[in-house]
Amino acid sequence: MMDNNSDDDPIMISALEHWSYCPRQCALIHVEQTFDENLYTMRGQAVHKRVDEPESEIVDGVRVERAVPLWSKRLGLVGRADVVEFHGNVPYPVEYKHGPRREKDHDDLQLCAQALCLEEMTGVPVPSGAIFHHTSRRRREVSFSAALRSQVTDVVGHIRAMLHAKSLPPPVNDSRCRNCSLIEACMPSVIGEQQRAAALVRTLFVISEPS
Repeated sequence: MMDNNSDDDPIMISALEHWSYCPRQCALIHVEQTFDENLYTMRGQAVHKRVDEPESEIVDGVRVERAVPLWSKRLGLVGRADVVEFHGNVPYPVEYKHGPRREKDHDDLQLCAQALCLEEMTGVPVPSGAIFHHTSRRRREVSFSAALRSQVTDVVGHIRAMLHAKSLPPPVNDSRCRNCSLIEACMPSVIGEQQRAAALVRTLFVISEPS
């Protein structure tokens, strides 16, 4: 695949999860440089406290590396893996999340992007990884299918277009907003009502053809 990102600033791997959850949230963080904390972000920071410190150890014969820097020239990505286990010479990324499994694949996209970086960095195929859900203290294995890999590439393209345009997508104004730490900066209900009102005004001036 052609590297078409060489002249662009690299995209943070975390942006893929942000975009998947809400494109406007992604733009507020990565275009507007807006970030606020709430209970959920503070819980996430507490969970990541240990894996944020670079460390290497052997656990049950498996080499475990923490806070591993990642990059991909092909995709134009940079970031860091919470944990990378090495089963033989095969990397196995593990991402820590403070809450239960989400309904959609936001976390899977981020983890797959880490795997694509590891493949490029090591030259070794990375078929799977895991999400460690702190609430349940369980791992959920993620297989990096062709469809998921393709989705990562597509999302990177969408994010890059957004960064070039330096524009904010419209607010979703749905159930996702309740737990979002950026709800005050986003103002989804206010902007959503303004857009709805503007749409209603436009319909007032539409003249229907007589039947």
